[in-house]
Amino acid sequence: MTGDGKLLSALGLRARDGRDPTITGLSVDSRTVRDGHLFAALPGSATHGGEFIRYALRQGAGAILTDRRGAQIAAAELAASGAAVVVAEDPRAALAGAAALWFAAQPETVVAVTGTSGKTSVATFTRQIWQALGHKAISLGTMGVEGDHTAKLAHTTPEPVTLHRVLAEAAAAGVTHAAMEASSHGLDQRRLDGVRVRAGAFTNFSQDHLDYHEGFDEYFAAKALLFDRILQPGDTAVINIDSDRGQQMAEIAVDGDLRLTAVGHDEACDLRILGQRYDATGQDLRFSMDGRTHLVRLNLIGGFQAENVLAAAGLCIASGDAPDRVLAALPGLTTVRGRMELAAVRENGAAVFVDYAHKPGAVVAALQSLRPHVMGRIIVVLGAGGDRDRGKRPLMGEAARQFADVVYITDDNPRTEDPAAIRAEVMAGAGPDATEVADRAEAILRAVDALQPGDALLIAGKGHETGQIVGSDVFPFDDAEQASVAVAALDGRI
Repeated sequence: MTGDGKLLSALGLRARDGRDPTITGLSVDSRTVRDGHLFAALPGSATHGGEFIRYALRQGAGAILTDRRGAQIAAAELAASGAAVVVAEDPRAALAGAAALWFAAQPETVVAVTGTSGKTSVATFTRQIWQALGHKAISLGTMGVEGDHTAKLAHTTPEPVTLHRVLAEAAAAGVTHAAMEASSHGLDQRRLDGVRVRAGAFTNFSQDHLDYHEGFDEYFAAKALLFDRILQPGDTAVINIDSDRGQQMAEIAVDGDLRLTAVGHDEACDLRILGQRYDATGQDLRFSMDGRTHLVRLNLIGGFQAENVLAAAGLCIASGDAPDRVLAALPGLTTVRGRMELAAVRENGAAVFVDYAHKPGAVVAALQSLRPHVMGRIIVVLGAGGDRDRGKRPLMGEAARQFADVVYITDDNPRTEDPAAIRAEVMAGAGPDATEVADRAEAILRAVDALQPGDALLIAGKGHETGQIVGSDVFPFDDAEQASVAVAALDGRI
């Protein structure tokens, strides 16, 4: 940012009275406002940020960025204040531009990943490949910021002030490469605007977030914003065309003059899966690229991981690394915490896995991909989160019924809903043979106790999370830790 702090004129924004105060910082939370800050009062799904303008002014805000509704809500307070007031048709876009200009730095190479599932794995694998090739790299998303610079994030795709601050801090620490998750919320709310993204990936598409988006078409359109708004002509789109709507996303990319790298099983794919051979600890992947066939060992559970790995490889190649060097790094990839993570093994050899699958499509994918690795039965423990899309609950139960042999339905994060009511909706799809166990720790213990030689247990839904949200409280709870304790107790080690 320029030394004089004249942010409004630099952005081409005009305050109502023509003021252009010296800005000392940016805030989207009135509690973080300090003297001279620009406070962005944005429309929200439940409350308009205009309700908090009065508090921002008390904290010393020097400028307010909002829309007409926000200005109306705080009209009296704004009239009595000395703050500059900017009313924008699209305040989210204006904030993104302000954050990009204010922090004015990011790693040289940034890529983004969107899709219903697999974003975290692809972003993490991309970062791991870069690090193996000697780049200072980070990944940003559900797991926070990981790699050669670390930080915690409140959202998968943080709001622009946090996002641009983290990118600038990473660049200052010498990070040259960043792979970030692009959620549908983040894309729809323009959180990525202002970030120079050089390549993007699309993993898959299935039901989720219909509590936010009006329907499937709106949800897909939000995902597509990565390719028809964020990426620029000449950039690269890595698209899994095997996935539902993958071909449609590829067409959007091509229409936007993006370079297309197709991933999947189809003959037309640039990174084409030719075969997979599974065992108890991973898989051998055979694939083709540029007319050559390659065989690589992946110490990753789940057939879907091959698609994630190749998407990550495609992003690394698109960002300038030599294909042979990228492919040579693939055997060293390690699974993301809470993504088909091996949590414990019983003395009889039965394995316990923890996975973040909390959507119908993700549950199906997790169970189907686990099947080739398992000689015996698949047991699953799952629930559904409260205050989220209710329509997916019976579908999650149905997925468990169809693709697992033994099903335990339990609580996930009930939040402010009645846990029993949530379980009942999941049980409606799981069927009469499923067992309902309210307490998640007890459900895990009973499932572990049921494991016989050759079986495997999948604990789905919470993955890497270390807390369970009940009401407004967060209680310590870690699926992998609970599984390890249960195995140790039942095998007589504690």
